[in-house]
Amino acid sequence: MLKDFKEFAMRGNVVDMAVGIIIGGAFGTIVKSLVADVLMPPIGVLLGGVDFTDLFWVVNEGSTPAPYATLAAAKEAGAAVISYGVFINALISFLIVAFAVFLLIRAINKLKTEAPPADPTSKPCPACLNDVPLKATRCGHCTSALNADDG
Repeated sequence: MLKDFKEFAMRGNVVDMAVGIIIGGAFGTIVKSLVADVLMPPIGVLLGGVDFTDLFWVVNEGSTPAPYATLAAAKEAGAAVISYGVFINALISFLIVAFAVFLLIRAINKLKTEAPPADPTSKPCPACLNDVPLKATRCGHCTSALNADDG
């Protein structure tokens, strides 16, 4: 059983998938920082100083009454909140990751070279349209004579 598991784990696809997951996790951390630390502050300034992480609705007040200045203060008071600002940040992060993966796959696909089409080995018979070898002088299906310039 251990031998079978070792063979399964050492297959190229499984190892490639593991490497992809690890790199994807690291990439996600980088993108999260890009969104939270680089993109969202200027967007917040353009929207009048709004910090998206502090956008929330209070569903039920906590031990201290509302209003709460920040999401952290609301959570500290034990209030039930809908943190739609955090969701907006997560949505922007997802869109950036998806776009980056799209660009990466697009670049990889451009690097792949397509094999040239193979030379034909047969031609259609002008009488019955069945394929016959290029060097044939008669069709093997309908016995029609084939010219050298057919097909």
